[in-house]
Amino acid sequence: MLLDFVRAHTVLAPVPFVPEVRLRQAEEPIALWEATEAGGAEQPPPFWAFAWAGGQALARHLLDDPELVAGRSVLDLATGSGLVAVAAARAGARPVVANDIDPLSLAAAAANAADNGVTVETLEGDLLDTDERYGVVLAGDVFYSREMAGRVLPYLRRAAGRGSLVLVGDPGRAYLPEGLVRRATYDVPVTEALESCTVRRTSVWQVVV
Repeated sequence: MLLDFVRAHTVLAPVPFVPEVRLRQAEEPIALWEATEAGGAEQPPPFWAFAWAGGQALARHLLDDPELVAGRSVLDLATGSGLVAVAAARAGARPVVANDIDPLSLAAAAANAADNGVTVETLEGDLLDTDERYGVVLAGDVFYSREMAGRVLPYLRRAAGRGSLVLVGDPGRAYLPEGLVRRATYDVPVTEALESCTVRRTSVWQVVV
């Protein structure tokens, strides 16, 4: 069972930069990463087991300024752990949809939402060629590869063109595009085993057309 796997490899603990939110996080990051790699190419990396810098910054930004999402429909694209979706729901967004291609991610997101007493819908699949409208589209740490950036950015620009507020959290990943509007910058605690440092300077950006 997916939830059993999530529970077996994580512990419920406050998020370092967003302590209002508790998240199921990996105790042994490298061991879990290696375990999922052993599953073969069909198994995505366990992005769902960590509070990535971009997601933490975005979650902090929403909780500090809830009017950004309160009463609005929200899509958390490539949700991972569901951290940003949970923060949006806590800030008053309705409905909140957490999307990912990884079923384990959605199991983790659903569990994390329940643990935080909020309602988050989960949606499995690749939405990057679709055009359903949301009031707000959120994406934390999605510019980590050329391929991912090349697919995500057109989707985000189309969403902004349809009138959505589109916010991205990013700690200076290699493929962060130009032309975004910086809204805030934070020094975010991160997992040293994954990031080779303990703090990452991370910004929240708005995608505009």
